[in-house]
Amino acid sequence: MSDPTLERSGPRTLEEAKRWMHDKLAKRVHPLGLSSPERTARLIDALQGLDGERWAATWVPAGQERMAAGEAALARGDRAQAREAFYEAYGLFFLGRFPCPNHPAKLESYRLERQAYVAAGALFDPPLERVAVPFEGRAGEGKEVVFYVRRPQGVAKPQVVVMWGGVDAWKEEMTELSEQLLRQGLATVALDNVGTGESPVVAVPDAERQFMPVLDWVAGQADLDGARPAILGRSFGGYWATKLAHLQPERFAASVNWGGGAHYMFQREWVEASRHPESYLMELVETRSRMLGAHNDQEYIDGFARLSLKDQGLLDRPCAPMLLVNGKDDRQCPIADIHLLYESGQPKAVRLFPGGHMGFGPHTVPTIVQWLKERLRIARALAQEAA
Repeated sequence: MSDPTLERSGPRTLEEAKRWMHDKLAKRVHPLGLSSPERTARLIDALQGLDGERWAATWVPAGQERMAAGEAALARGDRAQAREAFYEAYGLFFLGRFPCPNHPAKLESYRLERQAYVAAGALFDPPLERVAVPFEGRAGEGKEVVFYVRRPQGVAKPQVVVMWGGVDAWKEEMTELSEQLLRQGLATVALDNVGTGESPVVAVPDAERQFMPVLDWVAGQADLDGARPAILGRSFGGYWATKLAHLQPERFAASVNWGGGAHYMFQREWVEASRHPESYLMELVETRSRMLGAHNDQEYIDGFARLSLKDQGLLDRPCAPMLLVNGKDDRQCPIADIHLLYESGQPKAVRLFPGGHMGFGPHTVPTIVQWLKERLRIARALAQEAA
């Protein structure tokens, strides 16, 4: 299952990390696609270390400078320039907390990231609304679920796509996908994947509980056609989209697993083989551990093992219409999980793209968006026919 040519024996050095980042910056791909290439290149060169303190110290001052520029632009009435500056500030703060806020300096960068993103979102067209709904969790869990809502302009009762990210790309990083869905007349709801961002829970086997109050909120909005939304999980979040599609197939018009696992990803062989994939900058184990609530390596391995959907007996149950998307050379999530999913239960649509994790390319997001639009169209037509 593993290919040692695509894996590293350990973490990158600072100079190796800088070369990796410059390569990703030139291609404008995650996580280097949200801020000015010239400014970001200078900051990469200025990095003094990969530890939390020195990492955040490079990005946070640059984000604060752009935040101040946005506030000045807004004060003089230049909304377009303010939006651009706030959004770049968000992108710089995002890098400051990347891949997860596992240090106080990175946690502060994450706080600033959310602040900058909401400031930019107020100037989006259509604008972004931040919503928080109560969450009745267990002892030690959070008390609310926070999400962002955007409604397409000029569309009466638009259908809805509820979506979330993975271990390091969170609700703020769903912007480009949201933009493309909005252009198709669909409303979007973006929340954090389980165990990440402002999620109230860690990734225990029944953590899909966090999605329920959001789905109930969507269904209860008079200006949205949210009784049967589509759902999409990006990267690790694809796991939860797959699980929900099997647990409550009647609730969803469609489900997309974009780069997530189901069973093989959680087996010890893959856990060991994917600790330092060539495709990931740094701290993948630390970031996944934070998501799982794991405090040591054994808890990390055990936490993964409990997530298998095959072992939970779900994969042969009925599921909502499902699209499975990934890069055919993914080293973070095994392609064997896609094979297992399309060989189990009801038929599913599959699209593999060239490249690594998630198969990023010019056709990836348009393919997902068109599939979602068509499935929602079919769901609405069937509902109207039944009425």
